[in-house]
Amino acid sequence: MSTRRLSQSEIERLADFRYQLRRFLRASEALAHAHGCTAQQYLLLLQLRGFPGRQWASLAELAERLQAQPHGVVALVTRCEAAGWVERRASRGDQRLVEVHLTPAGRALVERLASLHDTELRSLREGFSMPAADPAPDPAAPGSRKRDPP
Repeated sequence: MSTRRLSQSEIERLADFRYQLRRFLRASEALAHAHGCTAQQYLLLLQLRGFPGRQWASLAELAERLQAQPHGVVALVTRCEAAGWVERRASRGDQRLVEVHLTPAGRALVERLASLHDTELRSLREGFSMPAADPAPDPAAPGSRKRDPP
Protein backbone atom coordinates (compact mmCIF):
# COMPACT_ATOMS: atom_id res chain seq x y z
CA MET A 1 0.00 0.00 0.00
CA SER A 2 1.54 3.25 -1.08
CA THR A 3 1.17 6.30 1.08
CA ARG A 4 1.57 9.92 0.34
CA ARG A 5 2.40 12.80 2.54
CA LEU A 6 -0.67 14.80 3.53
CA SER A 7 -0.74 18.57 3.28
CA GLN A 8 -1.28 20.71 6.36
CA SER A 9 -4.87 21.46 5.31
CA GLU A 10 -5.58 17.73 4.85
CA ILE A 11 -4.20 16.99 8.32
CA GLU A 12 -6.33 19.81 9.74
CA ARG A 13 -9.48 18.45 8.03
CA LEU A 14 -8.73 14.97 9.34
CA ALA A 15 -8.12 16.29 12.86
CA ASP A 16 -11.33 18.31 12.76
CA PHE A 17 -13.29 15.30 11.45
CA ARG A 18 -11.99 13.14 14.31
CA TYR A 19 -12.80 15.94 16.79
CA GLN A 20 -16.38 16.29 15.52
CA LEU A 21 -16.81 12.52 15.45
CA ARG A 22 -15.59 12.25 19.04
CA ARG A 23 -17.92 15.08 20.12
CA PHE A 24 -20.85 13.20 18.62
CA LEU A 25 -19.81 9.91 20.21
CA ARG A 26 -19.38 11.54 23.61
CA ALA A 27 -22.83 13.16 23.34
CA SER A 28 -24.23 9.78 22.27
CA GLU A 29 -22.71 8.08 25.32
CA ALA A 30 -24.22 10.74 27.60
CA LEU A 31 -27.66 10.39 25.98
CA ALA A 32 -27.59 6.61 26.31
CA HIS A 33 -26.54 6.75 29.98
CA ALA A 34 -29.22 9.35 30.73
CA HIS A 35 -31.81 6.88 29.39
CA GLY A 36 -30.55 3.88 31.36
CA CYS A 37 -28.41 2.06 28.83
CA THR A 38 -24.84 1.97 27.64
CA ALA A 39 -23.64 3.31 24.31
CA GLN A 40 -23.05 -0.28 23.11
CA GLN A 41 -26.56 -1.30 24.10
CA TYR A 42 -27.96 1.68 22.17
CA LEU A 43 -25.89 0.72 19.11
CA LEU A 44 -27.21 -2.84 19.26
CA LEU A 45 -30.80 -1.59 19.48
CA LEU A 46 -30.18 0.87 16.66
CA GLN A 47 -28.76 -1.84 14.40
CA LEU A 48 -31.78 -4.03 15.09
CA ARG A 49 -34.22 -1.20 14.40
CA GLY A 50 -32.36 -0.13 11.26
CA PHE A 51 -31.46 -3.53 9.85
CA PRO A 52 -32.19 -3.41 6.12
CA GLY A 53 -35.19 -5.34 4.89
CA ARG A 54 -36.39 -7.05 8.06
CA GLN A 55 -37.23 -6.63 11.72
CA TRP A 56 -34.48 -8.82 13.20
CA ALA A 57 -30.80 -9.72 12.82
CA SER A 58 -28.68 -12.76 13.58
CA LEU A 59 -25.87 -12.67 16.10
CA ALA A 60 -23.30 -12.86 13.29
CA GLU A 61 -24.94 -9.95 11.46
CA LEU A 62 -24.98 -7.88 14.63
CA ALA A 63 -21.30 -8.66 15.22
CA GLU A 64 -20.53 -7.38 11.72
CA ARG A 65 -22.68 -4.26 12.07
CA LEU A 66 -21.15 -3.46 15.47
CA GLN A 67 -17.64 -4.43 14.32
CA ALA A 68 -17.38 -6.58 17.45
CA GLN A 69 -16.39 -10.12 18.29
CA PRO A 70 -19.31 -12.59 18.21
CA HIS A 71 -18.83 -13.67 21.83
CA GLY A 72 -18.99 -10.03 22.92
CA VAL A 73 -22.22 -9.55 20.98
CA VAL A 74 -23.71 -12.62 22.67
CA ALA A 75 -22.96 -11.04 26.07
CA LEU A 76 -24.39 -7.70 24.91
CA VAL A 77 -27.58 -9.37 23.66
CA THR A 78 -27.86 -11.22 26.98
CA ARG A 79 -27.68 -7.91 28.89
CA CYS A 80 -30.24 -6.29 26.57
CA GLU A 81 -32.49 -9.32 26.95
CA ALA A 82 -32.26 -9.08 30.75
CA ALA A 83 -33.28 -5.42 30.48
CA GLY A 84 -36.32 -6.40 28.42
CA TRP A 85 -35.22 -4.66 25.20
CA VAL A 86 -34.62 -7.68 22.94
CA GLU A 87 -35.59 -11.30 22.66
CA ARG A 88 -34.03 -14.24 20.92
CA ARG A 89 -36.11 -16.51 18.73
CA ALA A 90 -35.27 -19.65 16.81
CA SER A 91 -35.54 -19.05 13.08
CA ARG A 92 -38.53 -20.69 11.43
CA GLY A 93 -36.51 -21.35 8.28
CA ASP A 94 -33.28 -22.58 9.90
CA GLN A 95 -33.41 -23.95 13.43
CA ARG A 96 -29.64 -23.40 13.77
CA LEU A 97 -30.13 -19.65 13.38
CA VAL A 98 -31.02 -17.41 16.31
CA GLU A 99 -32.91 -14.24 15.45
CA VAL A 100 -32.61 -11.21 17.73
CA HIS A 101 -35.77 -9.06 17.81
CA LEU A 102 -36.60 -5.78 19.51
CA THR A 103 -39.31 -5.89 22.15
CA PRO A 104 -41.82 -3.03 22.36
CA ALA A 105 -39.75 -1.56 25.21
CA GLY A 106 -36.56 -1.81 23.14
CA ARG A 107 -38.26 -0.20 20.15
CA ALA A 108 -39.54 2.68 22.28
CA LEU A 109 -36.09 3.25 23.80
CA VAL A 110 -34.21 3.20 20.50
CA GLU A 111 -36.73 5.47 18.81
CA ARG A 112 -36.51 7.99 21.66
CA LEU A 113 -32.69 7.91 21.60
CA ALA A 114 -32.53 8.04 17.79
CA SER A 115 -34.67 11.16 17.82
CA LEU A 116 -32.35 12.78 20.37
CA HIS A 117 -29.32 11.74 18.30
CA ASP A 118 -30.88 13.29 15.22
CA THR A 119 -31.14 16.58 17.09
CA GLU A 120 -27.47 16.29 18.13
CA LEU A 121 -26.42 15.49 14.57
CA ARG A 122 -28.26 18.53 13.26
CA SER A 123 -26.45 20.74 15.77
CA LEU A 124 -23.07 19.35 14.70
CA ARG A 125 -23.79 19.30 10.96
CA GLU A 126 -22.58 22.86 10.29
CA GLY A 127 -19.08 22.16 11.55
CA PHE A 128 -18.92 18.55 10.44
CA SER A 129 -17.28 17.73 7.16
CA MET A 130 -15.74 14.42 6.26
CA PRO A 131 -12.34 14.46 4.58
CA ALA A 132 -12.18 12.77 1.20
CA ALA A 133 -11.01 9.18 1.42
CA ASP A 134 -8.62 9.51 -1.49
CA PRO A 135 -8.35 13.16 -2.48
CA ALA A 136 -6.55 14.22 -5.58
CA PRO A 137 -2.89 14.83 -4.80
CA ASP A 138 -1.91 18.41 -4.09
CA PRO A 139 0.84 19.15 -6.63
CA ALA A 140 2.18 21.88 -4.34
CA ALA A 141 2.51 19.52 -1.38
CA PRO A 142 6.07 18.51 -0.55
CA GLY A 143 6.87 14.99 -1.67
CA SER A 144 3.97 14.79 -4.13
CA ARG A 145 4.46 13.69 -7.68
CA LYS A 146 2.25 13.55 -10.70
CA ARG A 147 0.66 10.14 -11.28
CA ASP A 148 0.50 8.56 -14.69
CA PRO A 149 -2.99 7.61 -15.91
CA PRO A 150 -3.79 3.88 -15.68
